[in-house]
Parts: sequence; structure tokens; C-alpha cells
Amino acid sequence: MNDIEIQVIFESKGQPDRQQIQLWVDAALADFEQDTEIVVRIVDEQESAELNQQYRHKSGPTNILSFPVDLPVGVELNLLGDLVVCAPVLEKEAQEQGKLLAHHWAHIVVHGMLHLLGYDHIDESDAELMESKEIAILNKLNINNPYSEAT
Repeated sequence: MNDIEIQVIFESKGQPDRQQIQLWVDAALADFEQDTEIVVRIVDEQESAELNQQYRHKSGPTNILSFPVDLPVGVELNLLGDLVVCAPVLEKEAQEQGKLLAHHWAHIVVHGMLHLLGYDHIDESDAELMESKEIAILNKLNINNPYSEAT
């Protein structure tokens, strides 16, 4: 089983509980061969913006930041990395996009997990691969394609 530490720095209505987050993380890691440890930190816009500026050199908050662990050679830990989720940004996006909040949370957590596993969307072919993985994982959770207009 994958071990998740959840740090709730910001609370709002509609946030997922531990079981929901565990379900989404496990779904994203279904093809991953070993159990792992992950930190999920739920933050406000200020902390998200500060981290986004510090680590990505981009201003403003973002929905999720992924921090894969880069362990020194010879250090054997099952720590995969940290996800920092900005709840207010997720809530705003879900409303603007007409998506169920829980489905948007699931999508963003799965998206972040794929980043921790090494997937990216910098170029078009990588983006297509990552999006197809997200769609397949969410489909197993009975969540519609987040990239289609009607979700």
C-alpha cells in the first residue's frame, strides 16, 4: 500500500478526504511496481504562489506543484515526492470549467502523480502521452475525460 502524508494548511468545503486522495494516488500508481511514500500538502494561494515563483520562476498560484525526490546514489527510500495542491485555484478552475469539484481534484492529483513518475507535457508528444495516461486512469475511476468540453 502506498503511504500518504496529508498536510492540510488550507481548508475549504468540497476538499477530498484521506480515502479519496488515497484512491486517486493508488490509481495513478497501479502500474508502479513498488509501494511508495508521498506527501500531499493542501495550501492557499499565497503559499502556492511563493513556491511557484521559487521553483518554477512563474508568478501567481497554480493548481498543483510536483516535487519528485532526487535521492543520492546508495540511499534506498520509497519516497516518491511531494504534491502541493492549491485548493482555491482548483475550486475556481472547476467552477469556470463546469466540472464537478471532486472530479477536478482527482484529475489534478493524478496529473501530479504522473509528474512524480517522470511524465511531462513540455512538448506535444509528451503531452499526448501524459494526457492519455490521465484519461485512462480517470476512466478506471468512472471520471470522464477532463480534456473534453463536457465533463
